Amino acid sequence: MSETRPRIGDMHNARRGVIHLRRGKVHLRRGKVHLRRGSVIVIVIWAVAIAAVVVGAAQVLAFRQAAMGRESIAKVEARWAARAGIEETIAVLEYHTEEPDATNARQLFKDLEKSADGSLLSGTWEIRHVEDGVEINGPQDEHAKLNINNIGRTTLLEISGMTMDVADAIVDWRDSDESEGMMGAEREFYANRDLGYEPRNGNFRSIAELELVAGAPPSSVRGEDANLNGRLDANEDDGALSEPRDDGDGLLDGGWSSALTARSMGSLIGASGEPRLNLKVATAEEMEERLGVTAAQSAALTTFAKGANAKMEMLLAQSLSALATGGGQAAAGQQPGSGRRSGRSSSASAAGGTASIQALDAMQMRKIFQEATLEDGTKPIIGKLNLNTAPPSVLRALLPDDPISADAIISVRGASSTGLLSISDLSGGTRITQEAIAALAPYADTQSYVFTITSRGRSNTTGLEVEITAVVDRSTLPARILEYREQ
Repeated sequence: MSETRPRIGDMHNARRGVIHLRRGKVHLRRGKVHLRRGSVIVIVIWAVAIAAVVVGAAQVLAFRQAAMGRESIAKVEARWAARAGIEETIAVLEYHTEEPDATNARQLFKDLEKSADGSLLSGTWEIRHVEDGVEINGPQDEHAKLNINNIGRTTLLEISGMTMDVADAIVDWRDSDESEGMMGAEREFYANRDLGYEPRNGNFRSIAELELVAGAPPSSVRGEDANLNGRLDANEDDGALSEPRDDGDGLLDGGWSSALTARSMGSLIGASGEPRLNLKVATAEEMEERLGVTAAQSAALTTFAKGANAKMEMLLAQSLSALATGGGQAAAGQQPGSGRRSGRSSSASAAGGTASIQALDAMQMRKIFQEATLEDGTKPIIGKLNLNTAPPSVLRALLPDDPISADAIISVRGASSTGLLSISDLSGGTRITQEAIAALAPYADTQSYVFTITSRGRSNTTGLEVEITAVVDRSTLPARILEYREQ
């Protein structure tokens, strides 16, 4: 057989086929490379997107943490600024307890007003309170209110909005017996209504406790001052937008809490900063030195003080001679202030040594009420109304039948640059009757010992505010914080 040789054309075509095949393989390889590159780009884009989300979330989280940290720091700054205001006020109160100005009853309040505003490196504070709806610099004087533990039904009924049933229930809440007043409520009333509590049968401890008394709604006790801080807050001046209900007039109506208190306390520290002399046990030498009385007067004071019914207000109602004769018993059973003239006439007819006892002059009487006491310190002393700081409405409530004397007291204290130094300073006036003075004495004085300090601190960093309310008693040294609240 003859061997067939490939033709040149066939060989050329074969070579071209190989070339085309090779080119196809190259194109396939290039296509795969392009596919791989596209997948990588997609993966990279997704990775960048995920990384962006993660970074963004981390940034948001970091920002929030930084904001929270900034706010926490600002809160600390504001809190300690408010606390600094509290501490500075306490320092002023303690100073005036230890080093008082016995010749100026207003100096304490002037110094408290000076410390009402202050600053630290990181914040500022302001201390305010409201009187008759108007905001005033400084802490609230609890002695500018009537103490609910020592006023009677008649005075309670003079408080705006007070009703007879609530007044009787208040008296029943604090008295020790189980006998109901005319419209009052005792233990049985509360038990029958399953309220979960009973009358204290003792003194009120705070004005908020008044809300537990039968018939006393919180709206009457607190008025617009929902948090009892003595300041007009934003929610207390927005009308019907939020609780409590208010008239949005820019003035704070504190309800009964603006006229009544349970915090005021008396003190055994005199106006000089020294412990008061107990007239029952003081020696004649101590009385003569501290009170400026004579030997005969000191003896008469001792006799009077040891009487079973002796009370300091009797010195305003009767002469010392009459009191020495009766040993503090002459006025027993009488209304305060009902017998000054009769006491003088009885002293004129008295025989023996009592007729030679010199009457106490104005300075001696002032010293006695500033530096002496009949209290022995075995039980708490209920605080009295400060005649220098009490609003006119409160004074008129204490003297409902004698508005002329109430207005005269306001006039007398306003005319003095130093204020009233003792209740005896009211004697000798033509407009204030001795009966009114004697009636005031069991409930009124010229000193204040308990203050409610509402200090609002503000951070310099963010402007954030923190408010601290503290009730401070300076009747003893060191001063005591009776109540402490932060908000």
